[in-house]
Amino acid sequence: MTAKPTFRVRVEDRYSHIKPLPDPPKKLDAMQESRYIFNARFVLKRYFRRRTDVLVNGYGYLCYDTRDRSNWTVPDCVVALGIDPVAIVARNGYVISEVGQPPDFVLEVASENTGQNDYTTKRNIYSALGVAEYWRFDSSGGQHHDQPLAGDLLVEGVYQPVELRTGAGGVIWGRSPLLGLDLCWYQGRLRFYDPVTREYLLDEDETADLAESEAAARAEAEAEVRRLREELRRQTPK
Repeated sequence: MTAKPTFRVRVEDRYSHIKPLPDPPKKLDAMQESRYIFNARFVLKRYFRRRTDVLVNGYGYLCYDTRDRSNWTVPDCVVALGIDPVAIVARNGYVISEVGQPPDFVLEVASENTGQNDYTTKRNIYSALGVAEYWRFDSSGGQHHDQPLAGDLLVEGVYQPVELRTGAGGVIWGRSPLLGLDLCWYQGRLRFYDPVTREYLLDEDETADLAESEAAARAEAEAEVRRLREELRRQTPK
């Protein structure tokens, strides 16, 4: 069973008035990983779109408090359940001592300059902070991380690896208990699979294509209705 540590903190119900945290410095090789990061955030935001108590983010610092900066880190994607996402976004970062709980899920996407740090130093930091699930994705197939896809679950304060499986076509996947989804590495892409619907969640491009197809279908249906009405008008005796 995954267990999150208990933090003895005074939870601030309203802390958005506090001065926002500074913006993190931009990564030197951010372009290598940005499309995968933005797409992961898009998919998960859409997945949780009907819940107002879920944060899907990754633009600011993650820390226990603002006094000790030694373990400040900048996750690529954060998911936290049962919190006030508006206040955290206003803070421009995730301060655990203010929120009252650590994030539930963190994803890091590998790049040439940061890859090794993701599965060594950051893994230790997230474990110490109490992040229940920590996942890593490497589009290169393991050149920057220690493997193409990896996940850890926090069990009694220690990360235990998620069991990964290899399926048809070389897809590598593992189950996220918190999200209720499978994370999949397939031909250098990160996909999220819903085992309930047995479908992959649509990414940004697929969502745009679907919206375009639906708009075209509506236009075609409306044109057909107009045609039939005009045909009926012509056949109606005057």
